[in-house]
Amino acid sequence: MEHEPYRFRHYAIRPDMMGAIRRYIDHGIPPGSFLTAVIENNLSEAVGRADNENLENLPAFLAYFYNEAPSPCWGSPAKRQAWVAERSQTGPCPDAGGSSVESGGGRDGRTD
Repeated sequence: MEHEPYRFRHYAIRPDMMGAIRRYIDHGIPPGSFLTAVIENNLSEAVGRADNENLENLPAFLAYFYNEAPSPCWGSPAKRQAWVAERSQTGPCPDAGGSSVESGGGRDGRTD
């Protein structure tokens, strides 16, 4: 499923990365190292793990998690781990915006 890019000012999250974000939020599927660093609010690690396009658009990722994502799913390693554990037990997040994404086919947003 193709996702719309998320836009914040003149920055954007490309569709494949939105897919990885939605899989994480909706299903607790762990993303690659760049998104994991963003989710854990580890900006120095995110900068080191980003490809050129994601590095240029890092403000959009921060804006998305701050403005759109459920607060329990991001902000620290402990929150990320708890979110993945909870989603694996309870299923899709009922209050996460956007459409649910099934895992499989296509790029998964991993940068490692």
